[in-house]
Amino acid sequence: MARASIRPLGEKVLVKRLSADEKTVGGIVLPDTAREKPKRGTVLSVGSGRLLDSGKRQPLQVREGDRVLFSSYAGTEVKVNGEEMIIMDETDILAILE
Repeated sequence: MARASIRPLGEKVLVKRLSADEKTVGGIVLPDTAREKPKRGTVLSVGSGRLLDSGKRQPLQVREGDRVLFSSYAGTEVKVNGEEMIIMDETDILAILE
């Protein structure tokens, strides 16, 4: 996996969304406009952690390479090197997929 040329700050996480299914379970091919954007992705880069009142940083629970499930309206979509990615708060991540 290529290292991203963007580094999130604080408790932000850079995620590459997994590709959308091209066919339904019944075998019908879906056009791009009818595909639902997946709510799963791979963590490419993580910030330094949440700043606590004490001035220390709390490390994030997710790591680079983790496959995650996130909420529907999570984060901000950005293009990095021509690829669409999402920068989101760690709190937008619902689970780590194992």
